[in-house]
Amino acid sequence: MSRLQADAPADRWVAVTGSLGFRGRRHRKAAIGMLLNQANSAAGSTPRPGGGAFAWILSQAAPLLMRRAAGRVLVWVWKSDPELLVVMAQLQEATPQLRTARAMMPMEYDDTESFRSPYLGMGEKLAMPLPTSPQTPPFATYTWDTGTHFVTVTAVCSDRERFGTIIGAVDDVARTIRIVDDLKLGESPSVLRLDPA
Repeated sequence: MSRLQADAPADRWVAVTGSLGFRGRRHRKAAIGMLLNQANSAAGSTPRPGGGAFAWILSQAAPLLMRRAAGRVLVWVWKSDPELLVVMAQLQEATPQLRTARAMMPMEYDDTESFRSPYLGMGEKLAMPLPTSPQTPPFATYTWDTGTHFVTVTAVCSDRERFGTIIGAVDDVARTIRIVDDLKLGESPSVLRLDPA
């Protein structure tokens, strides 16, 4: 089965994936709280009392949900300020429905630039430091189409002014993402691995 791997430096990032129990709890809760606040803001609603408890519940459930994803989802938060930046990498099968949904994305998603990965080859990067809606947080997406799968990295930042100073660190993590296949010895002797170039 295909899954994702990446090298996120531990001095900058805290991995949410696989962090169960107390390990990474504070970072998970802060990241989920930030995402919930951004979602509320985008929807035009005000934060409700008890939102912190909801973020805590989600922070406890998140690692279990990601474990069930079996390596198809990786999540990190910015170590020095977990509420500032959340990065999620996702591996999805390139179904006709997903290709159709991607083709129907809003026009601003066409404003991409080429982004090269040593593992996945040439992909696309879309950075939106100043989204058209003031309720939308700054974000960046990176996408690679391998033919059979889409690899997508999404970074959401809570501070427009600091987005430009941390996007380089997101670029660095995105370049390390790769697909790993669990192949048994002798299972497929006819498989030829090619460099993505």
